[in-house]
Amino acid sequence: MGEVLALGEMLAARTVWRAGKGVATRRDGEPSGHAALDAALPDGGWPRRALTELLLPSDGVGEIALLLPTLARLTAAGERVVLIAPPYLPYAPSWQAGGIDLGWLEVIEAEPKQALWAFEQCLRSGACAAVLGWPQTGDARALRRLQVAADSGDCCAFALRDRRHAVNASPAALRLEYLPGEHAWQVRKCRGGQVPAQPLRLAH
Repeated sequence: MGEVLALGEMLAARTVWRAGKGVATRRDGEPSGHAALDAALPDGGWPRRALTELLLPSDGVGEIALLLPTLARLTAAGERVVLIAPPYLPYAPSWQAGGIDLGWLEVIEAEPKQALWAFEQCLRSGACAAVLGWPQTGDARALRRLQVAADSGDCCAFALRDRRHAVNASPAALRLEYLPGEHAWQVRKCRGGQVPAQPLRLAH
């Protein structure tokens, strides 16, 4: 009976995801700044304590603009945002113009293997509100470690990856793929809710 009760408690706390089953709607996500996206997600925004994957056909399709409202709000509140091994050196004036308080933005440069380690450590530290990484070598096991680290560190994790990974299973709570032909984002996986059938066209 003890194990049954423990499992019930975990399910109630959403520590375990009941495959194929929705859960009671909880609007405790991190607002994305995009009304259509927040309305489509069960938490009403980016899932907290979880990994979100953005699957991209190339760099610079609007992935930073998608995240900017959230990152700006977090840094304005004095919460730390970290970029792990971005593919291009961030242009500080552009980030500042987007509302980012640069005093709360950190950039860590690292080689691919070290970048995964740094990504996990920042998530696990409890010192960051959001961490963005561009993992090049991450497999399902590595992504699972990032998911666990985000949960233990009470952090929003964003992994920006090539869309060829969309065919692979992922432990991420949320997966969005950018569709260049439609200039829209398609939800590929959404833990705890129904996947919207139609792509979401979000203003940048």
